[in-house]
Amino acid sequence: MRTPLLLATHNDGKVQEFARLLPDFALTGARALQLDAPEETGQTFIENALIKARAGAQASGLPTLADDSGLEVDALGGAPGVYSKRYTPEAIAETNNAKLLRELEGVEERTARFVCALALVTSKGEQAWRGCVEGHIGHELRGEQGFGYDPLFLPIKAAPKTMAELSAGEKDAISHRGQALLSLEERVAQLCD
Repeated sequence: MRTPLLLATHNDGKVQEFARLLPDFALTGARALQLDAPEETGQTFIENALIKARAGAQASGLPTLADDSGLEVDALGGAPGVYSKRYTPEAIAETNNAKLLRELEGVEERTARFVCALALVTSKGEQAWRGCVEGHIGHELRGEQGFGYDPLFLPIKAAPKTMAELSAGEKDAISHRGQALLSLEERVAQLCD
């Protein structure tokens, strides 16, 4: 029997990605339960993941997994960081990617990383941890897969492809979410049994 698990996100792309990565769990997204998204007031990815997981668990009564993820660009002092989704007022990939390209215009050193912080909250406690994938920012959008900054991010382990040029399986094998999820089954067992 699959363990029920609420994924505290309204992002359909994340729900699809987590469903691929977590086939042994009965995953339900927050949108399916019509849960409100809490305000993300944390200063770190882990703080925001915990805010979302706590809110989801309290509202649903289910073991809840939440992530907060984003892009850290070294030349921009780690920006957009926790503001990756809200990098522009429109908070959509097209404007966020355009702003990132403008801010990196003329910059040669474009190292960056995708970061994923995960938080798991159950009636027995909570845990939080993170994973990341290193790479750099390209000069143009490439690829049709993925979402967010994927068309600009060139992971070191898959160069010269962007995340958006990788198949779902290739992306899952190296992604920041894939790295963060490596120990999830053990953590769920600890907090759900």
